[in-house]
Amino acid sequence: MKLRKVLALTLAAAMTLSLVACSGAKEEAAAETETKTEEAAPAEKEEAPAEAEAPAEGVPVYSQIAIGEDYTDLTAEIKWIHHKTDRAEDGTIDAMIAEFNKVYPNITVVPEAVTDYAEDALLRLSTGDWGDIMFIPAVDKAELSTYFQPIDSLENLQKEINFADAWQFDGTSYGVPYMANAQGVLYNKAVFEAAGVTEIPKTPDEFIAALQAIKDNTDAIPLYTNYAAGWTMGAWDAYIGVVSNGDDTYMNQKFVHTAEPFKDNGDGTGAYALYKILYDAVAGGLIEDDYTTTDWEGCKGMLNRGEIGTMVLGSWAYAQMVEAGDHGEDVGYMPFPITVGGTQYALAGGDYNYAVNVNSSDENKTASLVFIKWMTEKSGWCFNEGGYTVDKDGQNPDMYAAFDGCTVLSDQPALAGEETFLNDVNAESELSFNAGGNAKVQRIIEAAATGSETFDDIMADWTAAWNAAQEELGIEVNN
Repeated sequence: MKLRKVLALTLAAAMTLSLVACSGAKEEAAAETETKTEEAAPAEKEEAPAEAEAPAEGVPVYSQIAIGEDYTDLTAEIKWIHHKTDRAEDGTIDAMIAEFNKVYPNITVVPEAVTDYAEDALLRLSTGDWGDIMFIPAVDKAELSTYFQPIDSLENLQKEINFADAWQFDGTSYGVPYMANAQGVLYNKAVFEAAGVTEIPKTPDEFIAALQAIKDNTDAIPLYTNYAAGWTMGAWDAYIGVVSNGDDTYMNQKFVHTAEPFKDNGDGTGAYALYKILYDAVAGGLIEDDYTTTDWEGCKGMLNRGEIGTMVLGSWAYAQMVEAGDHGEDVGYMPFPITVGGTQYALAGGDYNYAVNVNSSDENKTASLVFIKWMTEKSGWCFNEGGYTVDKDGQNPDMYAAFDGCTVLSDQPALAGEETFLNDVNAESELSFNAGGNAKVQRIIEAAATGSETFDDIMADWTAAWNAAQEELGIEVNN
């Protein structure tokens, strides 16, 4: 999928996410469990790194930089464009840069917060004149080397950070996540208690029953959709893979080859069960009175105060909800309510990834890599935002208590030669899963609220679009 095609579809930034498998045996204790993937056990950093993948002459790679020891006398001015307008406004970004400059006083970082980042970043990328560091928008992985400097070989980077493979191509990584998310559900503990919900729901039926109890026994909105914001609707896509079916190879390897990815499995699992939760909640009157007037900024305080029972968003939103009022202790985070073979799964993987402009000078590339590594290892940003740790030596916040017994999984990368398949089918079908396909989720809300379409009608339409894209692209389909 060429950049021009992405621009035409105005795709938002793709969040390639990894998964946390929850045993569901316990519900309220902190968990640090054995993983099945790269984040399973921190690799020893003192190991000699493998040969880096073709770095530019004079420019180090991530694994070759020792923070606080190397390049402390480097002089450069670098520009960083990002989407964190809230953290620009509250001074968080400036405070982190000030701390960075205590170690690297001659590297000037000029940040720019961009409101409509997903679209604006793509437009700037096409000009080549955007600065030195950006968060990677929804580009084709085959074109990564056209726009971005190699960060390191995938082999090396996996020893340093978790979720190193989100933006890799042919064994070279071009991005480093600024933080990672666990994918579950925000909820208000006090609302659950007042509603008489004493156990965290583990299935779609249990979740709908909990929402009904909130409606019957409290004044809170059971499920706040955040429909009007648009981009918040894309959060539902994050649960398609391991969360809904327990298969860590599904999202990036099998999804594009599946003939009926949206069929009803009949057991409360799969993409059908995932999106039907939203349809049923809307149809049952378990959302806000007028979904067209939801308020993203306002909902943070509403959840904090107990005016909202639940919201489906990644863990990145947790810190914002806690900070939005005087009742942060009531804000909780729980696994998504789908159980596969007795096990719950939740997603934990990289958010937006830092990347370096391939057209920057060697000095600016080096300074950019130093800044990225300092932000990852020393800034504390990921932890403070409630993120799942990116740094192999990092710690996870206590907010993940409800994920006790979890085994951390990661969506496995695409098979060799198929790295672009998901992007291609997303674009051809115009469904754009995990790539800004907000309209298709808004359609579910509209249909359920008005009765204009049944849920099965929508799933059949999605299937037809998916199959047509597979045929057009010549992608093998497995029944």
